[in-house]
Amino acid sequence: MTAIMLRGGHVYTPVDPFATAMLIIDGTIRWIGSDTGADVHRDAANTVIDLAGALVTPAFVDAHIHATATGLLGTGLDLSQCHSSDDLLALLRSNAPAHGVVWGHGWDESSWTDGRLPSRAQIDEVLPGRVVYLARTDVHSALVSSALLNLLPAASADPIHTWPGFDPQGPISQHTHAIARSVAFDGLSTTQRVAAQQWTLGRATSCGIASVHEMAGPKISSAEDLKSLSALVADDPFAPELVSYWGELLEVDQARALGAQGCAGDLFIDGSIGSHTAAVRTAYADVPGESGVAYISIEEVGQHVRACTLAGLQAGFHVIGDHAIDIAMAGFAMAAQDVGDERLRQVRHRLEHVEMLHPEHIVQMARWGIVASMQPAFDARWGGESGMYASRLGRSRSHTLNPFAQLSQAGVCLAWGSDAPVTPLDPWGSVRAAAFPHVPEHAISVRASFAAHTRGGRRAAGQELHQPGVLREDAPATLAIWAPSALVVQAPDSRISAWSTDARSGTPGLPDVGPGADLPQCWLTMRDGEVIFDTQALELSP
Repeated sequence: MTAIMLRGGHVYTPVDPFATAMLIIDGTIRWIGSDTGADVHRDAANTVIDLAGALVTPAFVDAHIHATATGLLGTGLDLSQCHSSDDLLALLRSNAPAHGVVWGHGWDESSWTDGRLPSRAQIDEVLPGRVVYLARTDVHSALVSSALLNLLPAASADPIHTWPGFDPQGPISQHTHAIARSVAFDGLSTTQRVAAQQWTLGRATSCGIASVHEMAGPKISSAEDLKSLSALVADDPFAPELVSYWGELLEVDQARALGAQGCAGDLFIDGSIGSHTAAVRTAYADVPGESGVAYISIEEVGQHVRACTLAGLQAGFHVIGDHAIDIAMAGFAMAAQDVGDERLRQVRHRLEHVEMLHPEHIVQMARWGIVASMQPAFDARWGGESGMYASRLGRSRSHTLNPFAQLSQAGVCLAWGSDAPVTPLDPWGSVRAAAFPHVPEHAISVRASFAAHTRGGRRAAGQELHQPGVLREDAPATLAIWAPSALVVQAPDSRISAWSTDARSGTPGLPDVGPGADLPQCWLTMRDGEVIFDTQALELSP
């Protein structure tokens, strides 16, 4: 029997707002209370951890990641710090690997001084004959080499220069990008792939994340990549839990064969705002006449949702623009006419990103129990009066994006993720971003935001019975311990009291994560009572 007593800290739990201690036996929480109570239960423990004032919380769930692509950013070319075309070309010259696919991610010309991108000819000159794939930060367009384009299969009788999204010298997008990314991804070596996945899993646990939702699919990764990741997690006792999704239209059997939680995730209805491929009702402000791209029809959405619902499998889509959300909601309405509202609610389908929501969309999501799997870090990075949202859409439209409070008020389940590598694995940063967004009326409380990154992820995967995402007796000890910091006294927010971890006011809550505050540092992460990350900052005594 393994019995661990935590004492001398602050335990964030609905059981006792002033709890300082916890007893874990064989991976399950058996008692929570005060240090005085811990003395009574001392004999039941064979290990005691002195928290030294540290905070114990439920571990985070990242409800939307791409493990291999994230690790390739960590182990390969990080283009996010480039500020010009010259910066990017210099990085290619100095840091490109000697062999294999040259994979980079993170360039964002919207923040560059001149917005000028390197041409394909310049990339070919720096790395002649090499297969080069350099994704924009949103992963909906990329700079590529001629050598990569020469490897693309003939998808039709039409020559490649007629494919949607092809550009003779600039970034490729749409269909051309999807094919090029798939070919580049398949060209990664086993060593590159495994190293990238290991990097991501280790980074996640060091951030207090004990569960990740992998968004796999034929247009973003591959079935073999998902199999590789699943095998790695199964063999690694220090890995976070993996919940996988397979985003392919009507491929319910394939999703099941891959062990996926749903035929969902990055099943693309549209693209991204940054690449001008998100499908919008009104044309982009900076490119008159351009309204993005819809890859899936209303009928296809309806058929997919119906098939998944009848199979008892979650359906879901990548959807960003308001026209794309119109398509999604019309498709759900078609499915509801066939299977009924209640059956849709029972399966708990999900939508990824859903940034450009209108009030009628929120009502529909609440009606059908659709999870809003969102990335608050998007607002932190691209919101604001002079941010990318404003430049692409205009300020008035940009102010309507990411309405966290309105979704919460309507009773929509919120689940936060990073979409890594699009934004980093940084759960406390996401908590802060939703509590202090650029548009104040979209803000939710820190507690509600924290719940969306813990309980919300569990609810989004239908796990709340086994893994409730809160610390209470008889729940698995899936938790994180954070270095001591000042805790904020938080009153409940009447708008989202249903999300409040502790509805009583005037009790110590979570750390100060307001603008300018230092975010908490993880000391230790547990999954079902097993330590999966430890800085060895804690003293264990027999």
